[in-house]
Amino acid sequence: MTNSSIKNHTNIEQFKALLKKHSLKATAQRIAVHEAMIQLGHASADMVTDTIRKSGKTKVTVATVYNILTQLAILGIYDYRMSANNKMYFDINTFPHIHIYDRQSHLYKDVIDEELMGMVAERLRHRRFRGFKVEHIDIQLIGVSTRKKFQTA
Repeated sequence: MTNSSIKNHTNIEQFKALLKKHSLKATAQRIAVHEAMIQLGHASADMVTDTIRKSGKTKVTVATVYNILTQLAILGIYDYRMSANNKMYFDINTFPHIHIYDRQSHLYKDVIDEELMGMVAERLRHRRFRGFKVEHIDIQLIGVSTRKKFQTA
C-alpha cells in the first residue's frame, strides 16, 4: 500500500463533494460533525456532540450526531468499531491500518505500518477460509496505556 491509497477525508471541500456524490446536503450539522471528527480522529457520538457544543458552531443532539456518523459510516466515508463498553466509535481513517485499543479508557489510537499491513495482506491473499469470503483485514491490538495522559478520557 502506498500513501496514494490512503483514504481519509480531512479536507472540508472533499467532504462536501462526497456528500454531493451521495445526494446529501452539506448541512451545518454534517459539517460540524466532520470538523469534530477531523479534530478527534476516533470518537463516539457523545464525544463528537461535546466537541460541537464546545465550538458553539451549531446546535445538535447526541441522536442527530449518532445518525449522521452512522450514515457516513454506511457510505464508507468513516469506519466504525464497537468498544468493550458497548459504544460505537467512528474513525475518520478508512484506509488499512492497525488500532491500539485501551480497554480501560476505551480510546483508540492508529498505528500506521504499511509494511506490516502489506505483509499480512500478502500472507492471507491465497488463504481460504471455509465458508467465508474475506472482505478486508482489521487488526486491533488490545491493552492498557502505560501513559497517564492516554488513560484519561
